[in-house]
Amino acid sequence: MRYLTLLAALALPLAPALAAEEGGGAVEPKPAALVADGVPAVPADLAAATGPYLENRGAGFSGWHPSDRSMLISTRFANTAQVHRVAAPMGARQQLTFEAEPVRGASWAPKRADIMLVQKDIGGNEFYQIYALKNGKLELLTDGKSRNSLSAWSKDGELVAYSSTRRNGRDTDLYVMDPRDPASARMVAQVEGGGWYLADFAPDKSWALVGQYVSVQKSNLYRLDLASGAMTPIGDHSKIISLGGATIAPDGTIWVTSDEGSDFQRLGTLDLASGAFTPRGPTEQWDVDNFDIAEDGSFIAYVVNEAGMSKLRLFDPKSGGVRTVDTLPAGIIGGLEIAPWGDVGISFTSARSAADAYSVNPQTLAVTRWTASETGGLDVSGNVEPELVKVKSFDGLEVSGFLYRPDPAKFPGKRPLIMNVHGGPEGQSRPGFQGRNNYLLNELGVALFYPNVRGSTGYGKTFVSLDNGPFKREDSVKDMGAFLTYLAKDKSLDASRFGLTGGSYGGYMCYAAAIHYADKLRANLCVVAISNFVTFLENTQDYRRDLRRVEYGDERVPEQRAKLMEISPLTRAGEIRKPLFVVTGANDPRVPASEADQIVDKVRANGGTAWHLIGTNEGHGFAKKENADYAFWTSLLFWKDHLLN
Repeated sequence: MRYLTLLAALALPLAPALAAEEGGGAVEPKPAALVADGVPAVPADLAAATGPYLENRGAGFSGWHPSDRSMLISTRFANTAQVHRVAAPMGARQQLTFEAEPVRGASWAPKRADIMLVQKDIGGNEFYQIYALKNGKLELLTDGKSRNSLSAWSKDGELVAYSSTRRNGRDTDLYVMDPRDPASARMVAQVEGGGWYLADFAPDKSWALVGQYVSVQKSNLYRLDLASGAMTPIGDHSKIISLGGATIAPDGTIWVTSDEGSDFQRLGTLDLASGAFTPRGPTEQWDVDNFDIAEDGSFIAYVVNEAGMSKLRLFDPKSGGVRTVDTLPAGIIGGLEIAPWGDVGISFTSARSAADAYSVNPQTLAVTRWTASETGGLDVSGNVEPELVKVKSFDGLEVSGFLYRPDPAKFPGKRPLIMNVHGGPEGQSRPGFQGRNNYLLNELGVALFYPNVRGSTGYGKTFVSLDNGPFKREDSVKDMGAFLTYLAKDKSLDASRFGLTGGSYGGYMCYAAAIHYADKLRANLCVVAISNFVTFLENTQDYRRDLRRVEYGDERVPEQRAKLMEISPLTRAGEIRKPLFVVTGANDPRVPASEADQIVDKVRANGGTAWHLIGTNEGHGFAKKENADYAFWTSLLFWKDHLLN
């Protein structure tokens, strides 16, 4: 119905099918699940004008069918992302799941391909359940109540491992089952904490590698006896080392990424008995993000994150030789998996390409495109490529970010700018496809800047640790100030029209910027944002609370609690005088909706302006297209009212 409304609006701006605004203009119907508190109605002509920018879609590579050589992808044709099958490069996308909620993590059983598993939650609550796809329907395999996460298949496809909070709602115990018989599920390890996963099965399924994520700086690895449940530490767990991607190669060698002895994640092998790490391959000056091992062990594909740009390399563990896939443009690679016959499946996106699925031939390194996602009829070849901006912060630390400038021929003179701060905080802004934000660049002439403040990943373990705990937290806020000062001197930017947005931890930064840099910013749009670190830590879901205490601080310790209260935006909400727009998912398990309610109430009580948009069927961000579209339209109204005018 919404598409018919848009077409009607293009032909007949006053079409009677459109609701009438009190002022007389036609408005776009608000999705029923959204609550717009203090947010004006969306004019229908705005919805029509942005239409092409909202009709882009991406396709993410999910995995291979082990025998018929088809590919599983995730893409959206209606309101949510679903699982599709593609039989051959540029073949038709055959939809396999048809759910109201997004369906994630699709994978076929290795070798057998007799069953496909997926994950799905309800309303963004992230209490994922595991399902088998049978005859076009999803068959529930887990309890329907706890949070469950798929981990790894056994190499013969008989067993699958997953973590679950079913025992007490907090600890992510480890389970193994034959998904063809859900009653076979059994707990193989009872643990404490929320960061546990089974990384890989031994070929004979007698034991497995188990990972424990403690923080972005530390993770532990264990050998789990699947019969007795005995867990033996691998290596010295008193060391502050981050490990990733633990995989058992066909010859029994354990491959991991590790930052032991380095500031960056390196690819190498791990000795099961001693835990000694041996780097393999060339010395990389950036993080190895992920890797996969060919079924015959002949090569390893791995991705290096070079200042936000991905490089795909193929490593021969016997000869030590490395080849780089140079035919991909500058962009971001994800979803890495090697097919049984050797082709490397990936997702790839860049400033001029929506996310799509590709394969790489390991002999020739030829890249084959499997999907060509729609871009709303827009010519994306003219999209702006970002430029890397580097500045020195208050203490001399170099921080960087990506600046997208609108076309100066179309938009001469000084342009307004919106800074967009990533979440995590252990995240990284990278130069991918801008999607609907291209409307801001190409139609409104707004520059966009994506900073990577201290605490971001991708720049080494020293850099990522520089904001840890409550006493260093505001150092990253000061980095935003350094960027704002630098950008204000740019002759193509209008320093009197700067705005700032961010989501999750970036939402906290958004609130903090509204307080600390009120003189530099016209308005702030904060999404699923932390407003009070103490109430956030007390109310975030049990399974993730200890993980967040490692990063932000422990509210149970009086000294840390006092500092957390001091730096919380809610404590200084009376200083927020510029217009504020808050976007909330009512079912958010990470940053509870109460974080938004309390700051909106306080800003309004102090006489400030605070728009508030709530998605009653959403969680940590808006995953449903109709809600995301409406949120974008209201954000445009906000920026037009408070930044552009």
